Amino acid sequence: PAFRRFQRGYYRVYLPALAADWLQGPFLYKLYQHYRFLEGQIAILYVCGFASTVLFGLVSSALVDRLGRKKSCVLFSLTYSVCCLAKLSRDYLVLVAGRVLGGLSTALLFSAFEAWYVHEHVERHDFPPEWIAVTFSRAAVWNSGIAVGAGVAAEFFAEGLGLGPVAPFMVSIPLLVLSGVFAVKNWDENYGKNRPFSKTCGDGLKRLLSDRRVLLLGTVQALFESVIYIFIFLWTPVLDPHGAPLGIVFAAFMAASALGSSLYRLALSKRYHLQPV
Repeated sequence: PAFRRFQRGYYRVYLPALAADWLQGPFLYKLYQHYRFLEGQIAILYVCGFASTVLFGLVSSALVDRLGRKKSCVLFSLTYSVCCLAKLSRDYLVLVAGRVLGGLSTALLFSAFEAWYVHEHVERHDFPPEWIAVTFSRAAVWNSGIAVGAGVAAEFFAEGLGLGPVAPFMVSIPLLVLSGVFAVKNWDENYGKNRPFSKTCGDGLKRLLSDRRVLLLGTVQALFESVIYIFIFLWTPVLDPHGAPLGIVFAAFMAASALGSSLYRLALSKRYHLQPV
């Protein structure tokens, strides 16, 4: 029962943050198009967001460990809320700044929350380490369902209620506030080891160059992600002229992704025992 209570406390903060993130997926390109920006200008906005995620991703672990995991989660709620508010502006530089903040927020989302959980699980509560996988696998299942629901909700607010492509971004803000408030009220603070940033990067680079498998894995992952990001940029301008409901299409993508994950787990199960190589 104590573990279940601890899990619920984590999900109350983490799942609204995920929902806010997914809500912004279906109508981002459509919003920039609505503001009359050219395809090249929209591409630069996307690149600013991706480059920001890369740069902040390099320092996010060190930042989170020094600042504190709980404070970093609250910082995520604040920066992502400002990122959403920036979408109300038609000024190009404000939108660029919003994309940079979005990159910082994404880096925090995929580092601070899990780091906080692992420390609390092991150090403070002394639960068995193998139970960590239970929490994260359940979060992955919830994540798939939330992504599908977010696509439907975005379609409802933007097109169903006729509020326009900025509506899903505004709906994200209350979820981000909720996540931040729950973190402030219910979470204790924890910190990581204070390692020099240069040493962290140096160790990573050394491992990358010394182990051929790590280098190959990184290369394959980078090629895969590049295809995904090209697809993310192109699917809206390809489908939108045909009147496709973008939120429903996005929900279908997410459902297909969840189905792929389920098939993968089934393939690796004892019944079929397929190898991932």
